[in-house]
Amino acid sequence: MAKQLRMLAPDDFREKLSRRAFLKGGTAAAGFAIVLAACGSSDDEAVTIETTGSDMADDGYSRVVNTASGTLAMYTWGDYNDPDLVGALADSTLGVSMKVDYYASNEDLITKLAASNGNSGFDIVVPTGPYVPQMIEKGLIQKLDLSLIPNFSNLDPAYTSQAWDPNNEYSVCKNWGSTGYFYDKTKITRTMETWQDFIDACMNEGSGNCAMIDTAPNFCGMWFWANGINWNTQDEADLDACEKFLVEEFAQHIKAFDSYPSTKLAEGAYSLAMGWNGDLRQAYVRIADAGGNPEDWVWVLGSPATELWMDTYCIAAGSPNAEAAHAWINWDLVPEISIKDLEYHGYNTGMKDMESLIANLAPDLERGEMIFFTPEQVATFQTQEITPALDRMVDILNKAKAKAGA
Repeated sequence: MAKQLRMLAPDDFREKLSRRAFLKGGTAAAGFAIVLAACGSSDDEAVTIETTGSDMADDGYSRVVNTASGTLAMYTWGDYNDPDLVGALADSTLGVSMKVDYYASNEDLITKLAASNGNSGFDIVVPTGPYVPQMIEKGLIQKLDLSLIPNFSNLDPAYTSQAWDPNNEYSVCKNWGSTGYFYDKTKITRTMETWQDFIDACMNEGSGNCAMIDTAPNFCGMWFWANGINWNTQDEADLDACEKFLVEEFAQHIKAFDSYPSTKLAEGAYSLAMGWNGDLRQAYVRIADAGGNPEDWVWVLGSPATELWMDTYCIAAGSPNAEAAHAWINWDLVPEISIKDLEYHGYNTGMKDMESLIANLAPDLERGEMIFFTPEQVATFQTQEITPALDRMVDILNKAKAKAGA
């Protein structure tokens, strides 16, 4: 287990995290003009690709796109990129064919990579920031060549040089977000505002029809936050009380442990579900696509406290195609590509001058309040620390799963 690590977000990081664009309904297809150049060579003839669409982003952004070849394998969180960007566009623009596999938790990612001894076959992996030092220590990820990621300059400095990787030698910000829950107000008719409300509803009118995020820190965090306890507690009494409640009293009411509940919500499988803000934002679209009424559903950001996380792009140790991995990460940092991805997955991608980008490239972005949080909301967010208590929380999750039969 890695030593205790605190995110230590600087003041400007929290300020910029709290920026909010005032956005409303609709969708917009953003056009883009980007420059292609072969990896590792500045002498190749540049090719400009132009498409029509919304107004271009302001000047001052890098739009270099390095081409690659072969197959690129990504191991990431479920439904975490616009399908175009890991499909036809990656093939036609970068020259790579992508294969994407998914995991439910950082623990699952680390276990898979550790078991492979550097032969996982994956190129890009997407751990949450505080797990990066552990992955470096275990030799699970390799150093980046930032000269192959010139669009790194498009990130807001507040989202670079984090405590887990001060010089961005191993990781680049993918996006950040928070956690809350989603409920069907035709079935859960009370007003829901807090984690305690969510717990009560799961044990009563939502019993047998509720879903939990399938990660130990989030599952236990829900109970800690509801009880005014920081989810990074290492106090044995706190952990004992958490286990007693979640395993002995709460687990029997759980239908599923599902880190990506949006699809099942659209199918009517749950009446309420814990989830990350972007996945639950996607649930609105999927409910509508399935013929349901999105207005029957309510998003609640967890309170009185909830989490702040940042996921990062890294390159797996033993990557079969590290050149293509660098090229794809760099491409995802082109502003027009980054905002296209944001419109799909619903998480803040950390680009500089984000408000200007949204205004120019996605002025009709839907449900922006689920992506951009107010200063008051951000003030309640807590970042994860990797401590020995994580092992205990994993044990609590496993015991709850056994009790729930889920």
